[in-house]
Amino acid sequence: MTVTTRQGVSDAAVIEQSWREPGVFAALYERHAPHISRYVARRLGDDLADDVTAETFYRAFEKRRHYDLGRPDARPWLYGIAANVMAQHHRKETRMLRAFARSGADPVAQTYGSQMEGADDRVVAAGMHRSLAAALAGLSRAHREVLLLIAWADLSYEEAAQALDISVGTVRSRLHRARTKIRAVLGGENPMSVSDSEEG
Repeated sequence: MTVTTRQGVSDAAVIEQSWREPGVFAALYERHAPHISRYVARRLGDDLADDVTAETFYRAFEKRRHYDLGRPDARPWLYGIAANVMAQHHRKETRMLRAFARSGADPVAQTYGSQMEGADDRVVAAGMHRSLAAALAGLSRAHREVLLLIAWADLSYEEAAQALDISVGTVRSRLHRARTKIRAVLGGENPMSVSDSEEG
């Protein structure tokens, strides 16, 4: 019986087996592609979600022999690859956020609203505020990346650090600065579901 038909097998085990049996890698796609796609759609819009997700998993497949098998969960790795792919569309994301801030119409939330789950659910309502969109648009790419990996992708500080290949201290610093800027724009409120107690 292959990895693709067994429950409870780690992502690392799937990746290791895919070195010998490339088709097994499809199990990783089945596990994580829907979450990656929703995250990309929230950031870049529905029109780019499929392409960016496909490119993310293509790159992951090409790099799978370099994966650290000591990390059973591949989510941070995959989100890190997605971040690199999305970096090519940073200007589009900023334009989309600014347009949303002006109009208040969020086609992504309208398309995915009933399908959002987990961390996405927590920020759909916050995402509907024009002021939040304007605040996000004003962040640097580095600060926005950390903030959204934690608030929208639901990664821990350690996982965000793995995804972006930076230290946990850098994650904390960027997150603190991002949240400070967001609060300033929003008049002291912080609608992003990131606990103050985690800043440390």
